[in-house]
Amino acid sequence: MNTNSYSTPSTRVEDVEREWYVVDAAGLVVGRLASRIAAILRGKHKPNFTPHVDGGDFVIVVNAEKVRFTGRKEMTKEYFRHSGYPGGVKTEIPAKVRTRKPGFIVENATKGMLPHTKIGRLMLKRLKVYAGPDHPHAAQSPKPLEI
Repeated sequence: MNTNSYSTPSTRVEDVEREWYVVDAAGLVVGRLASRIAAILRGKHKPNFTPHVDGGDFVIVVNAEKVRFTGRKEMTKEYFRHSGYPGGVKTEIPAKVRTRKPGFIVENATKGMLPHTKIGRLMLKRLKVYAGPDHPHAAQSPKPLEI
């Protein structure tokens, strides 16, 4: 038993206060944007960060269709998915994904930077991605986040 009066406080789920942030992704590089968003979803920007507690904030990304890649990734990077059948691998480049599902690029990059556990899936639910400049979360009065 530790009788030391100095102890590091551990954040509990009940003590978490969530903020709302809005990010304008127009012209930003995908990976750099996703790493900053993942840190906020996880709560690493808070002084009372606790790894095993879901203490992150909500993030709204607008203009997701205007994100950019560095180098030639727009035409050479491939997103894979599988139908579940033999030979069912399907690949797609970001240029085509952007026309079909513009928010997928930011969501997928952020998902890869979060923990691959139950808590990581909960964090991803707090990410709201919109292709255009408008979002329906004005009632939450989100703070602008500079990246």
